[in-house]
Amino acid sequence: MNLELKPEALLSQFGYPKSEQTIKQMESIINNTNKFNSFSQHLLSLNDSLAHVKGYIAMSNSENYLKIKRGEELSKEIADEYNHTIISWADKYKIELQNVKNTSTYYILGHK
Repeated sequence: MNLELKPEALLSQFGYPKSEQTIKQMESIINNTNKFNSFSQHLLSLNDSLAHVKGYIAMSNSENYLKIKRGEELSKEIADEYNHTIISWADKYKIELQNVKNTSTYYILGHK
């Protein structure tokens, strides 16, 4: 079963204000992300599971994708857990990610 999340719902879940600009940006991200609706419902659980390691999902300002970020420098153990959580999630749902070179940021490109 695929649950289609509307841009307004995603904005709310990720902590963004609902404005014409943010709705358009989220719509553009959804349209640019391969098979977005086939995995979108799993974004919320990923966002929740990253919270304790200071990770979160956000809209990218430079690319037309959602990104996964970490808020601050953390211990090696927490950084490893952050990366493991993301990679495990991507493998489970067959999601293609792109790691931003020399950072802990990943773009969510879509379904493989």
